[in-house]
Amino acid sequence: MVSLINQTFEKAKSEGRPALLTYTVAGDNTKKKSLEILKSISDYADICELGFPHNTPIADGGQIQTSAYRAIKNGIKINDVFSIAKDFKKLKKTKPIILMGYYNMIFQYNENKFLDKCKKVKVDGLIVVDLPYPENKKFASKCKKKGINFIQLVSPTTSSIRLKKIIKDSHDMLYYISMLSTTGGKLKVSPKRIIERYSKIKKQNISKNVVIGFGITEKTIKSLKKADGLVVGSAICKEISNSIKKRQNPVTNVTNIVKRLKNKIK
Repeated sequence: MVSLINQTFEKAKSEGRPALLTYTVAGDNTKKKSLEILKSISDYADICELGFPHNTPIADGGQIQTSAYRAIKNGIKINDVFSIAKDFKKLKKTKPIILMGYYNMIFQYNENKFLDKCKKVKVDGLIVVDLPYPENKKFASKCKKKGINFIQLVSPTTSSIRLKKIIKDSHDMLYYISMLSTTGGKLKVSPKRIIERYSKIKKQNISKNVVIGFGITEKTIKSLKKADGLVVGSAICKEISNSIKKRQNPVTNVTNIVKRLKNKIK
């Protein structure tokens, strides 16, 4: 059976554009508001990534950290994240949702219990930032058995031998980290160079969907259009922060950003 993630990429390709992936932190700034934002932006986003708020995130820059702290301060727990995902999927059955977080949370929750819960609430994929290849092989295989995509990460420093192994072992989607930085940093590498590196990864297996993340904003997104998919997270989290500060509605403001991002890659 073709996964919902794969179907979504096929649809975007048939429209001659990359898929747009958005990232928000579950529970930012409240559980209710976070679900409202997710539902609203999914009208324009092709795939929604939902992050587990974590107090010591190793890959996340300032904007996402701020979002995570807000959610933690509001008492968001793992089960709340599942409940947001479940409510979202009830309304948006054909919209893929990917949960993103850190392995220690999964380990503490219990791996099998965590994956059972993912399957129950119809989660389509998982990104576990601190569980690299080959340490993730056993967990990735458990995900596959449950029909959940385990999304591998590759970066500019991944060697070609390692890259071949990761691609061979990957499911329907690979996540290419565009630069050596935390999320939300300014692009330190030219979009042209990012696309060159990206093309080398893509050539290894053209049937795999490869998305680019880190440093993508309204200014840079158009120049990375050749990718299968583009992930925007920090720009969205920043808008939530700004809206809260200005006492404006984050749902409207964030949706406007996502709408503009989608128009730039059509």
